[in-house]
Amino acid sequence: MKKIAFLLHNNFEQAEYEDVNNQLKDKGYDTVLITTNDDKEVQGRNHDVEEGDSFTADLFAKDANPNDYDALVLPGGTVNADNLRGNSEAHRLINAFNDSKKPLAAICHAPWALINTGIAKGKTLTAYQSLQTDLENAGAMFVDKTVQIDGHLITSRNPDDIKNFVDAIDKMLKS
Repeated sequence: MKKIAFLLHNNFEQAEYEDVNNQLKDKGYDTVLITTNDDKEVQGRNHDVEEGDSFTADLFAKDANPNDYDALVLPGGTVNADNLRGNSEAHRLINAFNDSKKPLAAICHAPWALINTGIAKGKTLTAYQSLQTDLENAGAMFVDKTVQIDGHLITSRNPDDIKNFVDAIDKMLKS
């Protein structure tokens, strides 16, 4: 059974973790929640403004071995994504997946981390509309599509695109 890691901090967009996680489990994948937070209890948000549910991470990013996973998913949420893009442990994991060409999937604001790791440069990506200028300034080409695939990178815009995002992850893992 293929294993998918979710990497998040705190105040993530709940649907981009919970719905994606549930749909991937329904497709037969094993999933693990990894956090860069100081506490394993992590807080979801709904539309960045309403407090959502809390979840318990399986392990801390510093303890995660990228070789144990077949893909990495980065949920969005403005605060979560802002924390991930400045976190050295997040960068270590994201870069390891990128270097090994394993599926690396980022939705909504999560492509910010692809900017800070240098991965975005020269890639065609999508994200939440407000990231267009940031991505273009980082050397990426921005497209407004439900899902954009560039090599092993899968990006998506927002919670409305979750079904297509999950289907793209599933298809890449089965190829």
